[in-house]
Amino acid sequence: MTTHRERIQACLKGETTDRTPIALWRHFPEADQTPEALAASTLGYQSAYDFDIVKVTPASSFAVKDWGVQDQWMGDAEGSRRYITRVIHKPKDWETLPLLDPTAPHLAGQLACLRLIKQNLDPDTPLIQTIFNPLSQAKNLAGNDLLMEHIRKYPEAVIKGLDTITKTTVKFVEAVRETGVDGIFYAIQHAQGSMLELIEYKTIGLPYDQKALEPAKDLWCNMLHLHGKEVYFSLLTLMDFKIVNWHDRETYPSLSEAQSLFKGAVCGGLRQDTLTMENPDQVRNEAQDAIKQTNGRCFILGTGCVVPITASHENYWTARKSVE
Repeated sequence: MTTHRERIQACLKGETTDRTPIALWRHFPEADQTPEALAASTLGYQSAYDFDIVKVTPASSFAVKDWGVQDQWMGDAEGSRRYITRVIHKPKDWETLPLLDPTAPHLAGQLACLRLIKQNLDPDTPLIQTIFNPLSQAKNLAGNDLLMEHIRKYPEAVIKGLDTITKTTVKFVEAVRETGVDGIFYAIQHAQGSMLELIEYKTIGLPYDQKALEPAKDLWCNMLHLHGKEVYFSLLTLMDFKIVNWHDRETYPSLSEAQSLFKGAVCGGLRQDTLTMENPDQVRNEAQDAIKQTNGRCFILGTGCVVPITASHENYWTARKSVE
């Protein structure tokens, strides 16, 4: 039988696979507060659906809690937590942000979670860890409105903060590698028209992305997530990724258009709302349409972002069976 690893590797090479690969991921609210509970939830989820990639999805705060932010689970459908305490309030705060080591409690906790998953996961199943890019972490430290204000009024201060965040991220990615993961899921949230102009992103975002990605450059299963609408897909030419994931059902480019712009594998095809609000027939129809758009080559069936925690088991199972 073809293993998950063999199937994904063949997909990345553009080879014909025994079936279309599939990878769906979700948050585990409350369970994501301890390494043991998040590891157990992630492994249980994989055991239930047998996806081709296991993407570890901690709360976004794991990357910034050691700087002092606080968040709270308030029932959001995506399973994400809301920030209730920020640590950046004035421009000077960016300049005094301390460098963190991977031994800091929450970063170390996520590394412990990865080791637990790695110890108990089928070794032929690719494992990837979520990494929020420096600008996304800056947003979580300050709140997006304040971050945007500071970028335009006090860019020198923000740049000092981004430099610290990037150095911290580099050290964390180096530690992630040591756990034996197959890649990282690199989440970018500001490379979209409603946030920054492309030239702004290339100035304030891209240089730090390139530095943060350096330790992961030779991992074989790295996936880029471009969050939002009107995403700057052209950035893919400036970063080396094997797989790209975005909200393809909601924004340019479509899956078929993307394959003319990107040589790697595309991941998507299912709307988040389809898995929560539609019946199994619609799930099946979207999956079949996505496979048709890509001719089943260099394609991984997934959603444009996390699957909401309200998605039904029946819709999950329909998505999973649609690639058989």
